[in-house]
This record gives sequence, C-alpha cells and structure tokens, in this order.
Amino acid sequence: MNKGTLVEAKLNGNYRLLVIEGTEGKKHFQAMDENGNTHTIHPREIEYVVPHSRLLNPSQIPQFRMQVEPLLDPTQLEIAWEVLQGESTTAEQLAELLFSTTDAHSCYAAHYLLREDRIYFKQKGEVYETRSPSQVEEIKHQITIGQQRAQEAQEFSDKIHSRLQGEPVEWKPAERQRLECLERYVLHPQEITEKDKNQALEILSIAKRLKNEGAAFDLLVDLGLWHVHENLALKRSQIPLSFPGEVLQLAAERLTNPPPDNALRLDLRHLHTYTIDDISTTEIDDGVSIIDDRLWIHIADPTRWVIPGDALELEARKRCTSVYLPTGMIPMFPHELAAGPMSLVQGQDCCALSFGVSLQEDGSIQDWEIRTTIVRPTYRLTYEDVNEMLELGAESDLDRIFYWAKKREQWRLRQGAVAIHLPETSIKVKDNEVTLELQEDSPARQLVSEMMILAGEIAAKFAIAHQLPVPFRSQPQPQLPPQEELEQIPAGSARSWAICRTMSRSEVSLEPQPHAGLGLSAYVQATSPIRRYSDLIVHYQIKAALLGQPPLFTSEQVQEIIALIDVAAYDALQVERQTNRYWSLEFLRCHQDSVWQALFLDWLRENDKLGLILLEEIGLKLPIKLNRQVNKGEHLQVKVSLVNPRSDMIQFQELVTPQ
Repeated sequence: MNKGTLVEAKLNGNYRLLVIEGTEGKKHFQAMDENGNTHTIHPREIEYVVPHSRLLNPSQIPQFRMQVEPLLDPTQLEIAWEVLQGESTTAEQLAELLFSTTDAHSCYAAHYLLREDRIYFKQKGEVYETRSPSQVEEIKHQITIGQQRAQEAQEFSDKIHSRLQGEPVEWKPAERQRLECLERYVLHPQEITEKDKNQALEILSIAKRLKNEGAAFDLLVDLGLWHVHENLALKRSQIPLSFPGEVLQLAAERLTNPPPDNALRLDLRHLHTYTIDDISTTEIDDGVSIIDDRLWIHIADPTRWVIPGDALELEARKRCTSVYLPTGMIPMFPHELAAGPMSLVQGQDCCALSFGVSLQEDGSIQDWEIRTTIVRPTYRLTYEDVNEMLELGAESDLDRIFYWAKKREQWRLRQGAVAIHLPETSIKVKDNEVTLELQEDSPARQLVSEMMILAGEIAAKFAIAHQLPVPFRSQPQPQLPPQEELEQIPAGSARSWAICRTMSRSEVSLEPQPHAGLGLSAYVQATSPIRRYSDLIVHYQIKAALLGQPPLFTSEQVQEIIALIDVAAYDALQVERQTNRYWSLEFLRCHQDSVWQALFLDWLRENDKLGLILLEEIGLKLPIKLNRQVNKGEHLQVKVSLVNPRSDMIQFQELVTPQ
C-alpha cells in the first residue's frame, strides 16, 4: 500500500480510520490516526482499504468522515437487497449501485453500511451475499422482539426507581412474574433455579442493592410488595390462603339450600346451653348443659352441611386444620359457613352431636350416650365471664358443671394422668401492635378442658363398641423424674417443666391405646370438627353408626387420612410456632428497655451455660446464655441485649443485684 492510503483497522475492538505512513519490518505497516498518533498494524487488523484514497495528512480524516456521513442511509440497503436478490456484492459494486460512483467516499459509505448491516447481507470472505426473504423476515422479527424486550426492561427499571422514590406504579403481569423470582430468592435460596437467581440478582442490581437475601427482602418491602412483618414461614408452607371459587360457590349455595338432614335429632332446645370461648373466637364448636346432674356436651355438627366427596369436604381434607396466627385465623371451612350455620350461635337453632353422660361421685362414668340433636345456645360467654359467675355463684348450672369437672380431673389423676401447669401466652397483632396475654389455669378453662376430654373418652367408647375405624389418639407412659429429684425443684412452673420434658408426643392410629397424659384407656378427638379434619371424620363415622349404617370411611381410607393429616398438621404447627416466635421477639424488640422477672427452668447445654428461662409476666420461654451456675426454679432479673425477629435472634443479659 502506498503512503497516504486510507484504511479502516480494528484496534482493541474499535474501528479506526488510519492513513498508511509506510512499512515496518516485513509484515507490518505504520499508520497514523487523525490525532497524529502512530500505530503499528498487522495486515489482518485491516478491515477495509478505501479505494481511490490518498490523504496528504491524517488530519483530513474528520473531513473525509463528514463527507461520507450524508451517504449512510441504512434504508438504501433494503432497496439494494431487493435488486441483488440471490447475488453477492462487494463494497465497490454496492457503491456503484447506490451512488452511481466508486469514489473513495462512496466506497467507504457502502462498506460501512454492509459492515453495520445485520439483516440483508452476510459477509463471506471478501464479498457479501444476500440473505433469503425468509431469513430477512426472521431476523426482523427477532430484532422487533429484542427492541420490545429492551423497552420493557427499561420500563421495568424505570418503575422500580419510581416506586422506590415513593411514586405509585402499576405492575404488568410479566413484571409481576419477574418480581416473583425475587420472592423465591428470599423464600427458597437453596432450591431456586439458576435462571431465577440470576433474574433476582439483576433486579437487585437495577435497584442498586446488595446481592443477598436480606437485601432482597428489604427491596420487596420498599417496593410495597411485602409487608415489613411478612410471614415468611407461612409463605414457605403449603397452607392455602384463599378458597377456590367452586368451594366458595358451594358454601354460598349451602347457606340457602342445605343438603337433606337424615339424622334423627333429639330436641334439646329446652336446656340452658353455655358456649365458652375467647372473645375473639368466631367458630363456636362446643357448648355444655346440665339437667338433673346429667351432663350434656354439645359439639357443632358441620357434617350437616358437608357431603363426603364434595368440594367442601375435599378442601377441608387438604387443609386438615384451621391455622391460628397472631395476625388472624386461616380457616378450614369458608368463614360464612364456619362462623354461621356450622357454629353453635347464641339464640339460634343449631345442629349438634351431643354427648350425654352421668358420673359417679368418684368422677368415673356411670352411663353415657351420643345423640344427634338440635340445640339453642342460651349464653355466649367468655372465660372471664365464667370465672366471675363461678366466683359469685350466679349460675347454679355452671356451678354443677364445674363441680363435675373437678371430680373428673381428680379421677383422671388417680388413673395416672400427668398434671402439667405451665402458663400459655395468647399473642395478638392488630395494626402491627403486639399484645401478649398470659393464659394461666382458671376454673373456666378447667371446666371446658375437662368436658372436652370427657367427650373424647365417650367418643372412644362408642367407636370401640361399634368397631368404627377412627383416629384414636394415644400417648406412651412417660419416664417421670424420681420424686426426690422433683422435690428438689421448687413447686410451680420449673417443676412442671421438668415433668413436661419427659412426655412423648401423642400418636394416632386405628387401634385404641392408653393416653398416659390424660389418664384414659382410650381417647378420640371429636370436639373441634369445624377446625380439625380428623374430628370431622369421627363425626361422620359416629353418625353413620347412629343410623345403623356402615362407616362412611373404611379402615384403609382412615389410615390414608391419618398419614395425610400428620404431614399437614405438622406443617401448620411449624407455621404457628415460627409465627408466634417472630411476634414474641417483635414484642421484646418494642420493649427492649424493660426489665423482666424470669424463672430459670433448666439447662439446654449446661457445659455452654445455655439455659431456658420463663418470662413470668408474659409466659414466654426463651434461651439465655449465663456466666454462672444457676439452679432450676431460681428467679432472675433479665434485660434484652440483642433482638432481631427477622433473623430469629434473641440475647439476654442478667441483671445482678449488688450484695
């Protein structure tokens, strides 16, 4: 190449116009750019030699570029492509076709258009071949899709920044799907696909956030998609939060058009029937009455409204249980049914399964019966109402029921029942305000508890007598601590905890076995059919037997249901525990300056000085790291030193009173 020849070279990935100054060695050229900088280039770095070009000085390159610029109209390529269909071309030939000349400016303009083109021509050696019409159509389609995606990506990015600045935005379905990968990144970081993870990290990058799960959670909150107290345990579970449309539709139909009632119902509307629950309870599934010292325990009969195999029953089977959380309840049945005709509502005629029983003076059962009934609850009472009535002797029927409840407890204790008296805590959340209410043993709670246990014993007797396949609940005999060891622990919660730790989990099977904790030879849960599916099954089986019909569910079906219930109930229990734990820590976070009276229950890891304390004022059991030896039942003063509900972290410091 002669000195002054204009070439286009690709240096460090960029196209540059250079003027040849001469050769360097055998294989290289010396060239100069418009700024007077010298470059040593290899021939393979030269992309194009501009024909008919001879620049006296590299400083003329900008002027050359300005003269070429008006010729760079990409739309001309489509015309040339249509003319050259099926042929190939060079830059010079294209210059002749487009500009009717092959001077340096026209040839370089043609080369530039071909080099930048991605649609009509493809380079093959030193020539450019035309693409087929189908190829051009497909490329145009892909370009359109790419442009749409780029536009959508920009809109998505703009929306994120707008929302973070406090402006309202409306997410399109596709955008919401992209944000769901951010949710999955928080909820299931170990199970998320690589694609989802990359998308989540990209969103974090757009928002200029750190790339970790904590930052992703905060971003979801800042975007208004999650609440600052979002229940991650619930989101990770399989618990459905809403009912399918067909279930809601069937529930609405049952309100006005219930199925036929083939039960032979005993009319007990003349009895004074008391329902006793917390004030917030809406599903009222039990009530008690007494007449001539015969106790009646009435259990709501949701089987009156649900046919086995229909959408309501199958949905209840899938849910297995109502889930009780501080923020509200997730019901097993739609609320309109559960809190309406299924419940024992004061002053209304209600269908029930009623357990009639007369007791001996020692608290043992004298005789019993189970009847399908119709009742009309007289009083809707809270535990506090009943405690006050019992104290004042305001209701003789309640006094008599409580008398027999005490007899029953004494009888069960003589049968080996294990009495554990540990305070429980009711946690409620409203408008992000956490309230903790200590629920200690009270006459009202003792009354209700004993009547429900009594109904469970009668249900077991009935099932055994009629050979019904039902889920019997049992508990192995515990290995209680020696009496001398228990006596070394102060009476109260610390001693109860020592006993509690020896108790095994209850078991469910088709075979009746002793329930050691309750002191019963056989026991069936049957008192919460609105909120426990296993209780619902018991009702179906009992009602079929009362009508002289075979059980609705075979042993094999009940066994399958037991297995299903075990998994679903465990999932629900874990969600309840984790949610209660979160809000307990949130309560302590809001009261971080408080000093708490604590009772030392036991060592969790004595070598590490990790123990368990009971905050006596609010009933919470939490771990504590101590730096001294402490005895079971010893009282401490503690204060929260570090708490993070989201990380499930709590640390206490003991406040040592100066001697």
